[in-house]
Amino acid sequence: MALSPMDMTQFAAADTARAARMLSAVRSARLSGGRAPMAPRPVIEQSWARMLRSGVDPEHDFRSRLLPPDEVRRRREASALRHVLPVLREALLSVADVAQHIMVVADEDGRVLWREGSARVLRRADGLGLELGADWQEEVVGTNGLGTPAVTRRPVQVFASEHFVRSQTTWTCAGAPITDPRNGRLLGVVDVSGPLESMHPATLAWVDSVAKLAEARLRELHTQSLERLRTVASPVLARLDGRALVADRDGWTAAVTGMQYLERVVLPKPPVTGTRWLPGLGACTVEPLGEGWLVRAAGGEAVPQGATRIVLDLGQPRRWSVRVMSGVEEWARELSPRHAELLYLLAVRRGGRSAAALAEDMFGDPARRVTVRAEMSRVRRYLGAHLEHRPYRFCEDAEVEVLLPPDPRDLLPHSTAPAVVEKRAAASVP
Repeated sequence: MALSPMDMTQFAAADTARAARMLSAVRSARLSGGRAPMAPRPVIEQSWARMLRSGVDPEHDFRSRLLPPDEVRRRREASALRHVLPVLREALLSVADVAQHIMVVADEDGRVLWREGSARVLRRADGLGLELGADWQEEVVGTNGLGTPAVTRRPVQVFASEHFVRSQTTWTCAGAPITDPRNGRLLGVVDVSGPLESMHPATLAWVDSVAKLAEARLRELHTQSLERLRTVASPVLARLDGRALVADRDGWTAAVTGMQYLERVVLPKPPVTGTRWLPGLGACTVEPLGEGWLVRAAGGEAVPQGATRIVLDLGQPRRWSVRVMSGVEEWARELSPRHAELLYLLAVRRGGRSAAALAEDMFGDPARRVTVRAEMSRVRRYLGAHLEHRPYRFCEDAEVEVLLPPDPRDLLPHSTAPAVVEKRAAASVP
């Protein structure tokens, strides 16, 4: 009897060698176009399809050049992940060493910046090229526990021949993405790896929980930074008349005066001193203050006149953005995975979507209207001047352009939204 993908995970823990042989047969059949004894798990099958389209060689291990030690140090110092290393070490290393695993942390570019754990397993990892400074992007070394979670934006366990490249099929790994709570940007991936015999079905849930602890620590640090900025902002705002606020470099508000509190304001990228048009505030003067920016509203909140062009850039595998350009405003904002999905659906359905219809598009469940309304409320805080509701849609006078990846089948690869999955599937039809 053929095993389902879920059964295979449990089976691998009970009989690692047999499970590895079965997966090897599955991999060989799929790569040769033959009939496989069982279906790969969807996340693995989708990754294999991406690898075949991008030309990764499954039979030959290609390794890009290691970063020099100075560049590894520079990236460590620049990465926000350095702030959560104590959390990762405390939660992962003691168990990982006993279980013959190692902890590996890569940045958003897939470069290995830290790896710690069992000395014996570290030596084996060297043979796989899992070294400091190595590039473990999915499009470079195939399906793996560092590169694949970065693409899918969700935790992924990769066991034995679920790896696309043959040289990695003696390995097992489980990785989870860590995102910046300030802007939803991918910071990197934390992974627990080891030889096949160390595989355990609970590893993925464990790593995912630790990644969420790391994100909680980053939120705590962000709150502390806003509190520090608030102590600088309060006496300055107390001396001002009119509407003004102080925000950090990502636009999160520390304090306001003469206006309703805004959780976040869209600042120009990069922020520069001078007069700018800001969504929700209108014409403003912007100047640096401490570790943030003082924003003083100078005019009304009217929507800028003239043609407006909105560019939704979904062409990059892990970074999506929206840019608004008109005669008097130009700004850009990086998008979280969920907001990228929502704006894409509105861009391809210019007639508009009700909350129930968007819930159907996103979750296959029109009853999840409350979730959609909450997310659209967040979107409208920065794009509200160019969005209408009842139904949700882009304003008719806005020119909306969507930049897609070179292969449309790679559209928002993290997304499980039925409407996005349908678009990817349509692109796969010859």
